[in-house]
Amino acid sequence: MSPIPQHPNTPTPQYPNTPLPISPPPISPTPPMQDFIHSYQELQVYQLAFECSAQIFEVSRRFPSEEQALLTRQSLTASRSVCASIAEAWGKRRYRKAFVAKLSDAQAEAAEMQTWVQVAIRCGYLDPERGQELFGHYRTIFAALERLADNATVWIKPLE
Repeated sequence: MSPIPQHPNTPTPQYPNTPLPISPPPISPTPPMQDFIHSYQELQVYQLAFECSAQIFEVSRRFPSEEQALLTRQSLTASRSVCASIAEAWGKRRYRKAFVAKLSDAQAEAAEMQTWVQVAIRCGYLDPERGQELFGHYRTIFAALERLADNATVWIKPLE
């Protein structure tokens, strides 16, 4: 599998066994990206969402078996849906409303993940410090998606 191409100013993504830093790097999605970004995988917000999804997988493996049907499944589904919705939004860039709608879906999934993180902390399945870190990352993802939607015209791929 070939590595994901990186813009020179994009930090190298971390991998599942590497914890995310407590303070994620600022995400700035509004420069003229058509000259630099060729894939949704190059978006910093996607990279952060993907890393959070990998961390959710890691921590959910420690949830008790009675939580497999609800908390584990919902956490895995929502965390992966954030990434998938960003990818779908990228694929719908020809149409502003469709692009923004998929970004909104990704935001909804990020907000849902904040809820599942809070539940896992409250039930004692997730260390509060790690939980707050994940909660903060999903807050960052939500805000970055809001900026993408607010600046959708920068990202729209013109019809040829």
